Parts: sequence; C-alpha cells; structure tokens
Amino acid sequence: MSAVVLTSRGPFSLVASLRFLEGFTPARYEGGYDRVLRLAFPSDDGRFTVTAAVQQEQPPEGTGAVHAEITLHASTVPGATVSPADGDCWKTAAAGVARVLSLDVDGTRFPALASADPVVAALMQEFPGLRPVCFNSPYEAAAWAVIGHRVRMSHAAAVKALLAERHGHRVEVAGQELFAFPAPHVLRTVRSFPGLTEVKLQRLQAVADAAAAGELDAARLRALPAQDALAALQKLPGIGPFSAELILIRGTGYPDLFPSHEPRLHAAMTTAYGLEGQAAGVPALVRVAERWKPYRSWIALLLRAHADANITPARGRQTDTQRDRVHLAPR
Repeated sequence: MSAVVLTSRGPFSLVASLRFLEGFTPARYEGGYDRVLRLAFPSDDGRFTVTAAVQQEQPPEGTGAVHAEITLHASTVPGATVSPADGDCWKTAAAGVARVLSLDVDGTRFPALASADPVVAALMQEFPGLRPVCFNSPYEAAAWAVIGHRVRMSHAAAVKALLAERHGHRVEVAGQELFAFPAPHVLRTVRSFPGLTEVKLQRLQAVADAAAAGELDAARLRALPAQDALAALQKLPGIGPFSAELILIRGTGYPDLFPSHEPRLHAAMTTAYGLEGQAAGVPALVRVAERWKPYRSWIALLLRAHADANITPARGRQTDTQRDRVHLAPR
C-alpha cells in the first residue's frame, strides 16, 4: 500500500464528487456516507488492479488536502507481479486516481469564469468544488459506450456491474467489497453474456484489443488535438461522434471540449441561457461556450448535473423545491 497526497490546484470538493457519483447512473456508486471514495479498476496494461481509498481534509474553506491509500493487486496475466520497488507502476496508479477526480488539471483559473457569466456563477454556487468525475479509464468509458448503446442507462449499468462481478477482480477497499471492471485480456475471452448481443460482444472485444495495444491510453489521447483524438476513437466499431466525445471528455479527463453531440446538455444549456424559442442550434451554443475556456468540459458537466434530478449538490440532499431556489440567470 502507498499513501499519496493529491494536490488540488484550485477549488475541489470530494463530497461533491461523491454526491455526483451517487446520482450518476453508470457509476452505480454507493457507500459515500463516510466521505471515503473507493475505487477499483484495472491498469491499462492489465498487469494489476488498482484500488484506492480517497479522503479529503475538511478545513473551513473546503480546499483541504486529498489523501489516497493506493494498493496494487497482481492480475491473472501470466507472470504478472507487483513490486514495491516498481516506481512506474505506483506513479501510473496515482496519476490514474488523480485523473478520475480531475485533480491532474490546474483549476486555479476556474472560479474567475463566474465573474463573466451569471449562469456559470450560479452553477458554481450550486455545486461548489465539483470537478468532472471521470470513468476509471478511456477503456472503461469505451466499454460503457458499447454496453449502453440503444438501451436504458439503468439496464446498461446493471449489465456493466454484473460483467465486473462475474469477470472482474474482486477486491476489498476500506472495508467494502468491490469488483473492478474486467481487464482487457479478460474481456477478450467473454463470448456470451446476459444483456449483451453478439454484435456488442464483438465491439467490446475490439475495445479490449485497442486498450491492449495502447490506443486508449489517456495521456496519449489527451496529448492529441481534440479533433484528431475524436477521429481516432471513431475508428473503433460502434463508436460514433457522441461516444467519442464521451470517451475523450469523461474517459481521459479532457478539460476543454464542448460536447457538440450531447442533446441533453444542449437542452439544459438552452434553458439556462434563456434561448428557448430561438433558432439557436449547436453553433450558437458553441459560441456561448467560448466564454468557458479553458474549462468547457467542466462547465458542461455542471450544467448536466444541474439538469439531473438524481444528482444533488455537495451541501446535502435537497427537495425539488429547494433545488429550484438556485436560479440560473441567463446572460
């Protein structure tokens, strides 16, 4: 086990992250009652499973240090071992945990966006310290995109959880049992599964192959220009423009990309900015989002959280009436 401190440059609230995960259907997250975030996911190369118990100190301003107790568990890959002396493995694991919480992005300039946009100011007031909480990896985000294609999110989440339970690595994190999503080399062997069609299984195997080949490496994808990364992702079977944006934004933690293919976001944004009845369209929304740079992905996440009745602010659970008191004033 390795104890690390994850530096938060700019506002960050782990409580807000936990509240988001509890309402975010793909996560099916439970257990944030003790303010500990428990994570379990396979390493990119499939050699080990990463687990982490993440906590945050609670000073008055809510910007306390973030502590993570990280453990590496050897996988079933032949010859796979985890050595305490293997510094690269531990460094990669810590970087992965930081990326999940968007703590690998400098957010010191994020609060300044509120002064130029009343809608953004209201969102920050409603969700103080909330940064995008990402999928555990681009690989897992791509698998979710395949599993969730043309089915209800709740059904897809149940299938994904069952897939982890039956084929993933069972681990214990801070006293709770978790199942990591199957590593790529394991997913490639799954030939039939309840709730997954033959086509989806073939696409999942293609996702696993791409991950094993390093094509879904988060750092590699984030280093590319956004349009190049999106084009590369759309070469995967079953991954269209919407899914490619999901993988890049919520899989790699890309901080500054406006989702051009997310209708629910566009509807929420149209309402927030009072654009109903206008022939605004996506180009007009893109222009509005220009004022969110360099955190367009982050503000988009706040808008989606505001519009989702299942996601509650970090201040605590609220009734619908209480939620409505936070008014997004159009500019």
